[in-house]
Amino acid sequence: MLLLDCLLSDNLFAQGSSTEIDGGRARGNVFGMNEMNLRIPRQAATLRLLVEDRIREAIASGHFRPGQRLVERELCEQIGVGRTSVREALRQLEAEGLVVTVPHRGPEVSSITFDEARQLYEVRALLEGFAGRAFAEQGSDAAIRDLKEAVAGFKQAARNGDRAQLVAAKTRFYSVLMEGAGNIFVKQSLTMLHNRITLLRFTSMTQQGRLDDSVAEIEAIHDAIAARDGARAEQACRHHIAMAAKVALAVLEREPRRG
Repeated sequence: MLLLDCLLSDNLFAQGSSTEIDGGRARGNVFGMNEMNLRIPRQAATLRLLVEDRIREAIASGHFRPGQRLVERELCEQIGVGRTSVREALRQLEAEGLVVTVPHRGPEVSSITFDEARQLYEVRALLEGFAGRAFAEQGSDAAIRDLKEAVAGFKQAARNGDRAQLVAAKTRFYSVLMEGAGNIFVKQSLTMLHNRITLLRFTSMTQQGRLDDSVAEIEAIHDAIAARDGARAEQACRHHIAMAAKVALAVLEREPRRG
């Protein structure tokens, strides 16, 4: 099981933040107005982001399953933080589509329907195809080296067979791919889609034979980009998404349809 292990409590962070704010008050207000401190408690924000990441990872790795309730008290105990950080993290994950609040039940992991998944994969194929072509044609040599390292990291995670490593390594690969494309709007759109696809990514990768195919497919993406072949890179990206979609949709097809 994925043990969520942030060890600092909200109260400690709040105390540290308060000290920082008191020490940062403006001096010599020439307008005679009440002082207004605009400094933010960076530590508390960092804690919230850590909580978001841990819960997001737990969903991506299948530790928290679609439809599973996310009880605040239990999350506080597992992560080791207070309810404020957990509640804020769940609010952000709900905005990303990973969590949904159900009346009379509270927050739970979102489920994704067959039709939603099909549509997501269709749009993702278009955007990642564009990103692959743009990376090949415009990406820097340093970005291509980063992509090579990301591919190597995913291959190592596949050999280890650790699900958390697999999800993290695949996320790293996509991050480098999007960054290398150099288009902030494509990156923003793909990030939103990836957040939703997270619910299916591990399901897809762990189907019989899919992991080896996935490794070969991302190697092909790297090779095309490294060769500066935009058309081949676009095709390799679209093929990778088509194969992932085929497996994920087959899994969803066997499940009772919701929505």
